[in-house]
Amino acid sequence: MRTTGIVVGTDGTDTSDLAVDWAAREAHRRGVALRIVHAFDWDWRESRFEVGNEYVDAARQQAEGVIAAAVERVQGIAPDLAVQTFTLIGQAVPRLLESARGAQLMVLGSRGRGGFAGMLLGSTSQRVATHAPCPVVVVGPQPAADDVPTATGDHRSTTAGDNRPIAAGVDDSPSADLVLETVFTMADAQGAPIRIVHACPPVIPPWLTPDSAAVDADRADRLAEQLEPWRSKFPDVPVDVVLSPASPPAALVEASRTARLVIVGSHGHGLVTGTLVGSTSLQLLHHAACPVYVTRPLPE
Repeated sequence: MRTTGIVVGTDGTDTSDLAVDWAAREAHRRGVALRIVHAFDWDWRESRFEVGNEYVDAARQQAEGVIAAAVERVQGIAPDLAVQTFTLIGQAVPRLLESARGAQLMVLGSRGRGGFAGMLLGSTSQRVATHAPCPVVVVGPQPAADDVPTATGDHRSTTAGDNRPIAAGVDDSPSADLVLETVFTMADAQGAPIRIVHACPPVIPPWLTPDSAAVDADRADRLAEQLEPWRSKFPDVPVDVVLSPASPPAALVEASRTARLVIVGSHGHGLVTGTLVGSTSLQLLHHAACPVYVTRPLPE
C-alpha cells in the first residue's frame, strides 16, 4: 500500500496543539502533506427534532473553529506545507483509526477533553495508539523552556537549540530492527545524537551471580553487533549506549527525562497475542516526559 503524509488528530486542547506543532515540523522535514483531523460526536436521536439540527450546526461550527486554529498553528511553523483538513462526525477513536489508513504516521496529543486530572494518557490516545495501522506519536505536556534537565541533572534553556538525544528502546525482539531504522533515520534528518537504551533486569540478583561482569560484557557485545550495520550506514550520527539493570518501562521513562523523543517497538518480549502495543510501550505512553514514537510496520 502506498503511504501518504502525516495525520494529526486535534480537539483544540493544549496537548493536541502540541501534537499539531510536532506533526507540522515532522511533515516539513519529510516533505509530505499534513492531514488535520477533528472528529465530533452528537446524539442522532436529537436529529428528529428541530433542536437537534441546531445542535449539529453549533457543533460543526465549533469543530471548524478547532480546525481553523490548527491550520493557523501549522502556517506559523511551516507556511509552505501542504495541508488538508477533515471535520468528521462520529466517535473520535474509530474516525481517527479510519483516517490513519495509508498514512506514514499518526500524531496525537496525550490528553483530550473530558479526561481525569492527573492522568497523562487519555483513553482516546491509548486506544488509537493500540490499534492504529501505522506508526503513532503521542505528544504530552512539555517542560518549560528553561526547565529541561540534561543528562547530568542540571537544567538548561531550549531556546538556543535542542541538543537532546533521540532515545530508543532496543532488545533482541523482531521489532528491534524497525526501531533502529526509525531512530537512525530521524536522528540523521534532525542532526540529533542517539541514546540506545537496552534494559535487562537480572533474573538472579547480581550478588548471587558468580560472573555478572561477563554477563554484562556479553550483552554489550551482542548489542554492538546489532548496532554495527546502522552505525556503518549513518557514520556521522553520534550514538550513546545505556545498559540498564532496570525494567524496560522504568529505563525508558528515565531516558525520556533528557530526550527530545523516545522510540519503541509496538512489541518486544512478553507480547500479548491480539494486541498491537506491548506493556512496555503502554507504560511508557502513560509516564514519558517527552513525545513517544511507537513503530509499526506499514501495510504492503
